[in-house]
Amino acid sequence: MQAELAKRLAAFREAGTLVLLLIVAGAALVKNPHFLEAKNLNSILLWIPLLAVVGMGQMMVILTRGIDVSVGSTMGLAGIIVGMLFRDHPGLNIYMGTAIGMAIGAVLGAVNGGLIAWAKVPPIIATLGTLSAYRGVVFIVSKGDQVDSNNIPDALTNWTLHGPFQIAGVTFSWLLVWALAAAAVTAYLLKWTRTGRDIYSIGSNPEAARLRGIPVARVTFFVYAACGALSGLAGVLYASRYGFVNPATAGSGFELIVIAAVVIGGTNVFGGSGTVTGVLLGCLLLGTINVALAVLGIDETWQMLVYGVVILVAMMLDGAVRRWLGQLTEAA
Repeated sequence: MQAELAKRLAAFREAGTLVLLLIVAGAALVKNPHFLEAKNLNSILLWIPLLAVVGMGQMMVILTRGIDVSVGSTMGLAGIIVGMLFRDHPGLNIYMGTAIGMAIGAVLGAVNGGLIAWAKVPPIIATLGTLSAYRGVVFIVSKGDQVDSNNIPDALTNWTLHGPFQIAGVTFSWLLVWALAAAAVTAYLLKWTRTGRDIYSIGSNPEAARLRGIPVARVTFFVYAACGALSGLAGVLYASRYGFVNPATAGSGFELIVIAAVVIGGTNVFGGSGTVTGVLLGCLLLGTINVALAVLGIDETWQMLVYGVVILVAMMLDGAVRRWLGQLTEAA
């Protein structure tokens, strides 16, 4: 019964996110008939990948009734270290640099996981602490110096400029390929592996999962380490996307946008339900809003307000839909 309820809720929320996406795009198109031009579509498709990559990890964390607000700092620290490696070792292979970035992120995520799974520190407290600590390490490691564009390999920035194909001037970049690959791996993990089933079980009822013999601490540790690894990957993709890594701005405030995308996409903040498709739709919606605000000439300082309002609306919608589906279930 609970599984069926979760499926119905997820399908409803994904449809709602899609409708909201169409409304936003339609409103922007009415206001500016050039909104769907290739340059704007390219901007949306370039804005999504970093958000989607980190969103996959954040979704797994939230599915277990956790949260990771350190993802922006993890992303910034991995990005600055890998950027410095490219600067100091110009011959470093970009895929080796990517692997190093993911490894750094995994270690940072593992610290979060250890604090939460075994030290029993509440997730919000643990990751708030590491958010500040990791950002401090960014400045210590970099000494406040930016990794400039001339230090980022052309092969890496080409991931942003080029892609496997182009349609009517719209480029599907290699950044987008990385994001879709991360989404595909996450979808496979959640749907076809025992670990994925355990993640949903823990979020639905942690105590029942423990009584069933599910290694709750180990799975919790895993999701935070995986979230860290994906944030580390996003740090490398950040260097590709922007062509530089600034210790003050890389990943700063990114955690709010990621959480917004995951929640808007239908992932229940109380754990147990959520889909990769929903998160991708949430990322696409926020990307569309971001570009629409710019195209319509609205100051970017309003964007954080928009994200906050959207989160609140999504939460209220989630509660209303759950009550409605609960009533339908009781009536049946």
